[in-house]
Amino acid sequence: MGQQPDLRAEPDSGGRRPITRAQLTLEGLRKLPRVVWLLGLASLLNDVSSEAIFPLLPTFLVSLGAPMSFLGLIEGSADALASLIKVASGKLSDRGPRRTLVAGGYALPALARAGIAAAMAPWQVLGARLVDRTGKGIRSGPRDALIADSVAPSQRGRAFGLNRSMDHFGAALGPLIAGGLLAVGASLRVTFAVASVAGLMAPVVLFFRLREHEQLPDRSGPIDARQPRGGALRAGFAAYIAACVLFAFGNSSDAFLLVRAHEVGWGAAALPFLWSFHHLVKSMAALPGGALSDRHSRALVVGAGWVAYAVTYVGFGFAHEKYQIVLLFLAYALYHGLAEGAERAIVADLAERGARGRAFGLYHGLTGAAALPAGFITGWVWDRSGPAWALCINASCAALGALWLFALSFVGPLRRSST
Repeated sequence: MGQQPDLRAEPDSGGRRPITRAQLTLEGLRKLPRVVWLLGLASLLNDVSSEAIFPLLPTFLVSLGAPMSFLGLIEGSADALASLIKVASGKLSDRGPRRTLVAGGYALPALARAGIAAAMAPWQVLGARLVDRTGKGIRSGPRDALIADSVAPSQRGRAFGLNRSMDHFGAALGPLIAGGLLAVGASLRVTFAVASVAGLMAPVVLFFRLREHEQLPDRSGPIDARQPRGGALRAGFAAYIAACVLFAFGNSSDAFLLVRAHEVGWGAAALPFLWSFHHLVKSMAALPGGALSDRHSRALVVGAGWVAYAVTYVGFGFAHEKYQIVLLFLAYALYHGLAEGAERAIVADLAERGARGRAFGLYHGLTGAAALPAGFITGWVWDRSGPAWALCINASCAALGALWLFALSFVGPLRRSST
């Protein structure tokens, strides 16, 4: 079927054709300010580096003698450390300057990935991942606050959707680069070293091109961040964060999905290409998902994404054919497309300008804190009872989080969480 005319378009007069939703979305992208595009480019470059390493990390750890529970410990503890830093960094960024925090937060991971290339024992990989996630903790809240401040409320879904889309496109390129290097005979260590060099391009772009004063801040709240604790966080913020934390308890590292793919029959050399395909689909889904949340209830859009997560994790737990893994990664992208941009847009909706750094710091920090038990418990159950039990526990947390969010959407404080 063709595009349906948007009901908000002007009546057809003088031979003009109605405006379609796709045209409105493209027009909205053109109107996004320069800071949103620069932050998207930095995310793209960083993920080229990160995802050139990530799908190969489980194999690298196994070669160093690490068990599955250690993989869960690495990913969980790294994200838990980042969560502590996210809270402080987000709050600090409300007093400025956010640009320095964001650029520095992209520089640390590039250096850490060089450390992974040189690691000779599992504990050294753990140390490098902690430095990597420290950088993520420093940049996450300030970056999202910059995006939220730079656009009007009606554009937040598109702005965050664009950022996630560019992030995932970089994540799709990274495994292709890694796969190409391995195909021509490069070792894992050489591949990791090349990835770290690519990651250094992100902070360079921001240090020389990002100008914080170029923002076009909206007028939705006060600028003064020195107000009473909680004074600029709106009704429903705590309930929404609680739902996000419940979901996060089941949101274990995607490294487990790569291990599952390997168990089903995907070889180590093919994993980067499978991961690239997955991120390419996520990149295509992120922008439409964010735009959808600009037109409908953001909470319902996020809840639908969490349901998709639960269903696909059950599928991963019971998959036994290679083609099923491909289909499941394709379906898993639906969660990312629907939820990632809209989740952040809700945080911006529930915080005034003077407290958005703090709001995003709490959002990233508390959900990240849930990564430690999520990663460790998933690895522990996997080692003792198998992948089906481990991944179904993840799915249960996601389903409960979705039910909570649906309740908040229909009878709770998020029933008007749409622009």
